[in-house]
Amino acid sequence: MPRNALLLLSRLLFAALFVPSGFHALTDIAGTSGYFAGLGLPLPTLVAWATSLFELIAGLLILVGLKTPIVALLLAAFCVATAFIGHYGQGGGDPTLTFMHSQMLMKDIAISGGFLALAMAGAGTYSFDGRAFGTRA
Repeated sequence: MPRNALLLLSRLLFAALFVPSGFHALTDIAGTSGYFAGLGLPLPTLVAWATSLFELIAGLLILVGLKTPIVALLLAAFCVATAFIGHYGQGGGDPTLTFMHSQMLMKDIAISGGFLALAMAGAGTYSFDGRAFGTRA
């Protein structure tokens, strides 16, 4: 498969994770802030709004390929932070939940690696970065 088609596919797959997640979190701010409160984060409602908006907007920017290297680096950092804040040491002694959280931690770290690769490769020609701004694909 050509390089630019693979870059488009990777952006679509990343967006398929972050856009619905951000949208869902925004439509259930009470549930999202309850989750953050359960993690012991200060100002859970503010954190819920900020993270939800970040996921949605960053996901949309990745989808269309606008400012991709910067957004991909921010999402890589977000994924690492999410891994350790939301999943490290979670499970409360329940073996099933502990296993699930350890898998989610590793998933977030792996997604971070994908974003680092996307930041390095750029969005490709099938993007705003590649077309509208004439940047190197």
